[in-house]
Amino acid sequence: MTATCQTRGAVAVITLDNPPVNGLGYDTRVAFARHLEAALADAAVKAIVVTGAGKAFSGGADIREFGSPKAVAEPNLLSLILALEASTKPVVAAVHSVCMGGGLELALGCHYRVAAPGAQVALPEVKIGLIPGAGGTQRLPRVLGLENALNMIVSGEPVPSELLFKAPGQQLFDRLIEGDLLEGACSFALEFADRRPLPLVRHLKVTHPNPEAYLQFARNTVGAMAKNFPAPLKCVDAVANALTKPFDEGMRLERETFVNLMMTPECRALRHAFVAERATTKIPDVPADTPVRAVGKLAVIGAGTMGGGIAMNFLNAGIPVTILEMKQEALDKGVATIRRNYEAQVKKGKLKQDKLEQRMALLSTTLSYADLKEADMVIEAVFEDLAVKEQVFRTLDEVMKSGAILATNTSTLDVDKIAAFTKRPQDVIGTHFFSPANVMKLLEVVRGEKTARDVLATVMQLGKKIRKTCVVSGVCDGFIGNRMIEQYSRQAGFLLEEGCTPAQVDKAIERFGFAMGPFRMGDLAGNDVGWYIRKRRYVEKPHLRYSKTADLLCEMGRFGQKTGAGWYDYAPGKRDAIPSPLVVEMIEKHRAELGITPRKVSDEEIVQRLVYALVNEGARIVEEGIALRASDIDMVYLTGYGFPLWRGGPMKYADEVGLFNVVQAMKRFAANPNDDAAFWQPAPLLAKLVAEGRTFN
Repeated sequence: MTATCQTRGAVAVITLDNPPVNGLGYDTRVAFARHLEAALADAAVKAIVVTGAGKAFSGGADIREFGSPKAVAEPNLLSLILALEASTKPVVAAVHSVCMGGGLELALGCHYRVAAPGAQVALPEVKIGLIPGAGGTQRLPRVLGLENALNMIVSGEPVPSELLFKAPGQQLFDRLIEGDLLEGACSFALEFADRRPLPLVRHLKVTHPNPEAYLQFARNTVGAMAKNFPAPLKCVDAVANALTKPFDEGMRLERETFVNLMMTPECRALRHAFVAERATTKIPDVPADTPVRAVGKLAVIGAGTMGGGIAMNFLNAGIPVTILEMKQEALDKGVATIRRNYEAQVKKGKLKQDKLEQRMALLSTTLSYADLKEADMVIEAVFEDLAVKEQVFRTLDEVMKSGAILATNTSTLDVDKIAAFTKRPQDVIGTHFFSPANVMKLLEVVRGEKTARDVLATVMQLGKKIRKTCVVSGVCDGFIGNRMIEQYSRQAGFLLEEGCTPAQVDKAIERFGFAMGPFRMGDLAGNDVGWYIRKRRYVEKPHLRYSKTADLLCEMGRFGQKTGAGWYDYAPGKRDAIPSPLVVEMIEKHRAELGITPRKVSDEEIVQRLVYALVNEGARIVEEGIALRASDIDMVYLTGYGFPLWRGGPMKYADEVGLFNVVQAMKRFAANPNDDAAFWQPAPLLAKLVAEGRTFN
């Protein structure tokens, strides 16, 4: 079903019924138009109510149709809204739960709107690089006023219906209905059934005491905040048209802008990210209805930065947490850090004091593994050393109850080896959080060879509950994100040997849009972390070449911000990265010892070598089945590694550049005697896609 129609006395109730959010796809639009026509032709019907089945009025357009003939096929959304406006009988939108995008635009085309309290109302198109395209920029300012409407359209954030109902002068909702919404909407429809003329939002005026000054302020503010995204400023222009131009002219310009934005790479990237995020939950052999294990109590091993951050996620979700440490001093320090983090949120107005106390009350501590025996799940967050992990998991295997999930927060180690330390490998899984764990959105869920399906399903569901973007990874060294970043970092090191400075590399990749360049990132994470991993690599993979500059830096004791010196110098208590003459001297000396004559490296080459290194390794990861799909890799990099959102992730960016062009660049890099020619051989999947003229996505 896509839309249904039933009569309640003299009221025809048209219900959008296209789960999960009653998207306004082509089939739904066709059914809706048919029911509307039938209701208008039925002499017994005096009024019409439009609502949505289940847990949504309507979430808007079906994004899967964007760019396809179905998106514009008649009746399109604009045509439906015109049909509602032209209705000879009053049409009442009964809004509940979710009313967003095209769903709100549909409601604005109705003569009246009633709402249930708690309905989330939004025009979120800006989040996928668009402006509203079916009258949202022209109608919403007419019912909410210039400022309120512009704030909603530019932010894309939902606002509760009861808050909108209280807005001074609002004409969005005619009534807020407590209790049975449909019954109240039908009563309202009959109450207004004989009133004429029927009111249309298009006939209202947009008013503001000082519109020119406000719009200029809005342009300045939005322009500064959204410099890499064209849509927000276009939203301001479109809303300004509602104030200064006739309605039909404003509608024409809105649609023109919408269509033009649809073709931009930024919009394609944002739409890709939107779809990719939802795809991460789809695991071919773990259907959505897979039974899950109950997780009412959680334990965390380790009260350090990572363990404390992990614990906060679950405390925030109302799940009791017990943290275990070896020494009371470490426990006290960890708990104090958690409280301090919450207090910082209180000071910023992001958390109320009573919520802080509620969360801290859910936290308990222990020095004994025996106190964890009733936990439904335990997450280990100890030092990244297999021998240490072995000791922890052998002990957990002895004390944890049957059916408890045993998770490791390892960032590079073999989850299957860790699982083998227990007699229950089916209960072991990797949960790789990113630092700071209470802030970063990404959670790599590492599926071991013997991880049970219900364990995977449980952790994915739990990840959603703690508001993480969960991406499934298979077992390999570094999983998805760190395996790829290693190649990115290797290239950064080679660039130093060839003539670059750390600052030049960082500035080039930051101008591309990364939140932080590789050397600033190393200083933040701690250069000793990478040093420890490389030492392991030298034994395990002696054929793999690295620049020695990073090792020389660590031998100087320059581990990054925590030591006040890394690739950059840092003033006491400051995070500003100051280029270090000492580091430049070290690099130049090392370069001379290698007999390399420095050359001028362009910013374009820096970006290509770093980003295409991610792409080539990403292609191998997809081919090996470590990642389920290329878009999962994009989500890892968008949510965990600071890849620019408006570029869609490394694999989507490669698609935009053209895979043929990517491979041509890789061939040039392979010819560089100071680079790693073997690495730049295109991954078989990449070569196959180029040969077939296809893309990753």
